[in-house]
Amino acid sequence: FFWVLLVIFLTELLLILIEIIFENKMNVVFHSNIQEGIRHYYDDLDFKNILDFVQEKFSCCGSDEYRDWEVNQYHSCNGSGPLACGVPYTCCIRKVPGEVINTLCGYRTLDKERLELLNVIHVRGCIHAIGLWLKDNFEITLGIVCSLLLLQVSGLVMAWLYWQKLNEIYSKLDTVDFRILERRDFSFGAVDLSGAGWCWCLPREGGYVPVNAEEEEDEE
Repeated sequence: FFWVLLVIFLTELLLILIEIIFENKMNVVFHSNIQEGIRHYYDDLDFKNILDFVQEKFSCCGSDEYRDWEVNQYHSCNGSGPLACGVPYTCCIRKVPGEVINTLCGYRTLDKERLELLNVIHVRGCIHAIGLWLKDNFEITLGIVCSLLLLQVSGLVMAWLYWQKLNEIYSKLDTVDFRILERRDFSFGAVDLSGAGWCWCLPREGGYVPVNAEEEEDEE
C-alpha cells in the first residue's frame, strides 16, 4: 500500500512539473483531445455533459475558439440541418440570469467574425478561459494543490509507520528464518519444538528457537 501511494504521489508531481515546463506543448495536447471530443460531441454523452458544464461555467466556447465547432458534422457550415454553422446553446451569452434558454441562440455564428458575436456567444476558447481563471485564482489553486499533496504525504507517513509496526510484530513471531541463520554462520541441527503439541502449532512463551548444533553434540 505504501508503494502504491508513493507511485501515485510521484506521478502527480511529475505531471505538475511537465505542465509547468511544457505548458505550450500541453495546451496543444489538450486542444487536440478536445477537438476530437467535439468531433464526436453527440456520440459521447459523458464528454458532452462535461464540455457543456465547462462552457457555461467558464463562459467559453470550443477548445481554442468558437470556430472549433466547425469540425463537428452537425455544426459544420457544410451541413444542412438546423445546427449547421452554429454552436451549442452552452456557448451563448445569457443576458438575464434564469431566462428561458433558446437552444438555437448560436445559429449561423461560425461564419461571422468575433466582433459581430461579442454580445451573442462566448468567442474565447475554454483552454484560455480555464488558464486565465487559474492565474486569477492562483492562491486558491495553490492552496488546493498543496492541501491535496499534504494529505497524500500524511498517508505516506502513516503507511510507512504501519509498515514498520508490522515488521516489528513480524520479527517477534514464533518463526525462524534459517536462511538468515546460515548467512550469519549459525550452525543448527534442529528446532526445539517442545510444548508445540502434536501439530507443532501451539504457542510457547519465548518462541521456538533453533537448537545449536554444538549444544546437541555436547548432550550426546
